[in-house]
Amino acid sequence: MHKYYVMTLFPDMIDSIAGTSIMKRAIDASIIDIEAVNIRDYTVNKHNRVDDYTYGGGAGMLMQAQPVYDCHKAILERHQGRKIRTVYMTPQAPIFDQKMARDLADEEEIIFLCGHYEGIDERVLEEIVTDYISIGDYVLTGGELPAMVCIDAIARMVPGVLGNEISGETESFDDGLLEYPQYSRPVEWMGKTVPDVLMSGHHANIEKWRKEQSLERTRQRRPDLYEKYIERMRDRS
Repeated sequence: MHKYYVMTLFPDMIDSIAGTSIMKRAIDASIIDIEAVNIRDYTVNKHNRVDDYTYGGGAGMLMQAQPVYDCHKAILERHQGRKIRTVYMTPQAPIFDQKMARDLADEEEIIFLCGHYEGIDERVLEEIVTDYISIGDYVLTGGELPAMVCIDAIARMVPGVLGNEISGETESFDDGLLEYPQYSRPVEWMGKTVPDVLMSGHHANIEKWRKEQSLERTRQRRPDLYEKYIERMRDRS
């Protein structure tokens, strides 16, 4: 079973997302487990505070090192102190992609650290974090949503989570391209019809059409990905 710990100040946010859809089914089937660990449980402050003012001045508060470190230590102690890959969600990091998802899916345990306020004391990050990941060039209130975005993408790569293994192999970005357009019943809707090739039963032609559509959609919507794909093809030739 793959285990994902989320160190957070708001465990209810994690539990609410983990309790729905594919994640819930995978948890119920004991394929994955997602545990929200409340950082506040490890503060030694009598008022249960985990933040303080920053040295040097500036707006906002900073999460303190001690409760974050002790929370992380408590997780490691469950595994006899064995090192576990620890991901800090921050916009000051490489942007998460499918390649990262596949890499992290090989890990049996991962710890995700969610910051709040103006961030977390740098000293504890240096002590416990192994990976820094962003989900985009923008700022959110905290790291909970980014952590669950990553867990969702990673868990889909774990055998058994999707049920249909082919589904995980044919989604957007798996080969660096966007997914081709797809259609269902009825054949005609609002004057628009399903492409004839998809109803032909000719699998080779269908695959060829899908590849062409995938290339064209990527060229139109994500020219950056299209150029990278073309460069890779040139390198292989």
